[in-house]
Amino acid sequence: MDSNSQGSGGGKGGLGGLFGGGAPEYSNTELAGVPLTGMSPLSPYLNVDPRYLVQDTDEFILPTGANKTRGRFELAFFTIGGSCMTGAALGAVNGLRMGLKETRDMAWSKPRNVQIINMVTRQGASWANSLGSVALLYSVFGVAIEKARGAEDDINTVAAGTLTGMLFKSGSGVKGVARGGLAGLALSGAYALYNNWDHITGSSSSSSRLY
Repeated sequence: MDSNSQGSGGGKGGLGGLFGGGAPEYSNTELAGVPLTGMSPLSPYLNVDPRYLVQDTDEFILPTGANKTRGRFELAFFTIGGSCMTGAALGAVNGLRMGLKETRDMAWSKPRNVQIINMVTRQGASWANSLGSVALLYSVFGVAIEKARGAEDDINTVAAGTLTGMLFKSGSGVKGVARGGLAGLALSGAYALYNNWDHITGSSSSSSRLY
């Protein structure tokens, strides 16, 4: 009887497996004894180990010894291009303002429109050239200082900004060079302070907790 019942049960299980019904049922006690070595509980919706869905490492591959952040040479192209575009936009706005101011006594006509457009394009090109030149000098000085010192820190930023201001105003005499250097020092120092603001505030708060 036992063998017949087991055989009939096996036949039912086989037919159930073929036609999608009659799946065997197990109790919690029987499932508790099943070893799950090296496995975490599977998702009830996906028959995938959830551990494989967690990204614990970076999703990009870097060459051996390469930094995870872009260097000054890589950022130079973005800096120069962004400065040219920003200068062109600001110059266009300034040219529009100047064109409307200079032609306010003229009636709206084709000569006035042409004069405004000429002012916009002229100012846009001038501002783009100026900001692009500043960005180019800053990038060149930054890369050169980084290669000379062999380190990348805020000293390079401040030094590059100061030298850029001095060289950009070198045609205005000694006073112009001094003003340009002070302006570059102030701007680059403010930028370095902005980048390290979280670190400064965090260190000050931690020191206040200690005392």
